[in-house]
Amino acid sequence: MDLRELTPDDQDLIAYAEAVVDANTDGDGGVHTMGAAVRDAQGRMHGGINVYHFLGGPCAELVALGHARASGARELTTIVAVGNRGRGPVGPCGRDRQILFDYHPGIRVILPTDVGVRSVRIEDLMPLAARWTPDEGTQAFDPTLFG
Repeated sequence: MDLRELTPDDQDLIAYAEAVVDANTDGDGGVHTMGAAVRDAQGRMHGGINVYHFLGGPCAELVALGHARASGARELTTIVAVGNRGRGPVGPCGRDRQILFDYHPGIRVILPTDVGVRSVRIEDLMPLAARWTPDEGTQAFDPTLFG
C-alpha cells in the first residue's frame, strides 16, 4: 500500500474541510457532523457537508464531489473527510470508496492509518473490502472475490 506523508497541500485541504464543518454544524448534537474537501488538478478546493436525514443522505465526500463537478472540476487529485468538533480525518465509507474508485480511480484519500494520518490511492483501499452476508456477517478478506 502506497502510504504517503501529508504535504502542505494536504494539510490545507484538511483545514478547509474542518472550516466547512465547523461553520455549518447544527446545535449541540450537530446533525451536520462531517465535512469534506476535494482538490482538483488545478489546485482549487471544493467543500461539502453531509446532509443528514433519517432515510439516509449523502455523505460529505459525495457533496464535495458534486460541488467540484458543478464548479467544472473533472480531474480530482485528493479528498478528505473530517468530523466536527476537532475529530480530524475519517476514512470514507464503503459507498464513498466505490464511487471514488469508479469516478476518480487516481484520487488519493487522506485518512487515519496505523502510522498516523496519511494519503493513500483509492485503488489501494478497495482490495481490503470484505464480503458481508445476513447469515454469516462480515467474512475474512477473500482475494478470489476480486479476481
